[in-house]
Amino acid sequence: MKKIAIAPMLDWTDRHYRYFMRQITQESDLYTEMVVADAILHGNLDRLLSYSAVENPLIMQLGGSDPQKLALASKICEGYGYSAINLNVGCPSDRVKSGNFGACLMRDAELVASCIKAMQEVVTIPITIKHRIGLDYDYSYDTLLEFVKKIADVGCVEFIVHARSAILKGLSPKQNREVPPLKYDYVYRLKEEMPQLKIMINGGIKTIEEITHHLQYVDGVMLGREAYHNPYLFADFDNLFFNSKLQMPLTPVLQTLVKTRKQIAYAMVDYLHLMVEQGVPLHHITRHMIGLYHGCSNAKLWRHTLTQEVAKSNNINTYIDLLNRMEE
Repeated sequence: MKKIAIAPMLDWTDRHYRYFMRQITQESDLYTEMVVADAILHGNLDRLLSYSAVENPLIMQLGGSDPQKLALASKICEGYGYSAINLNVGCPSDRVKSGNFGACLMRDAELVASCIKAMQEVVTIPITIKHRIGLDYDYSYDTLLEFVKKIADVGCVEFIVHARSAILKGLSPKQNREVPPLKYDYVYRLKEEMPQLKIMINGGIKTIEEITHHLQYVDGVMLGREAYHNPYLFADFDNLFFNSKLQMPLTPVLQTLVKTRKQIAYAMVDYLHLMVEQGVPLHHITRHMIGLYHGCSNAKLWRHTLTQEVAKSNNINTYIDLLNRMEE
């Protein structure tokens, strides 16, 4: 079966965002924010790793470059019930680079393979990898293929490829998502030459039409920023991409099965009550919902009320009053 996934994004794909997205799509894979192995070994595990069962299937993304530490962290994560663990070999931020993990690891395929192997040896759930097509401006398809082959040699079968190189000097993380050219053909060719691997493509993908096109060549598509800023894009993904009995476009009858934006917003009320009872400020949750009405005539009302009135009042009644004012 083809896969659709929402990318791990620091400060964004926390448990509140993931719970919200599960009101929109049941089948798409969700990922945690990247969690550093050292944090799991020395931090508050419940704070770092706890989540609602509603979020499953949920994949933990780990950061690190020490095989032993990654193995220990993986074992702990498996105990928390994650469906898979993904190793981050794609993040270009200075904080990650200074810790010798993320995209800079693409320089050392042997070390990455050692990390993957060590993680696989202690868990029964899949270990996957997310990486770029290369580093800086010195990249080529042959270099990418060599990297993937070395990782595949230790038994890794699932690769999520961000189809841009990571420029570690001179570009910010934001620029690294926009400036390096997209090389989708590299990812297509990777799948063609290594058909035994599961290859998922990531980078600059925003529409259903683009997803459908990519799925002709690879096993899955991962969306990042677009999934956050335009979450309702996923509203009919479960029908479009996960139900083999259905064909595009959906019939009018089937379209009625898709939740409306208002239904999704109301579905969050009980969760908001629960979190407020636990002392979580409303804004920590509603900040992830700002894009729900993206592209709608009343989007400004929704955004303004969530960011101003709801955030300042920390009162669920203010949120419910807003729902009563919204129209589809």
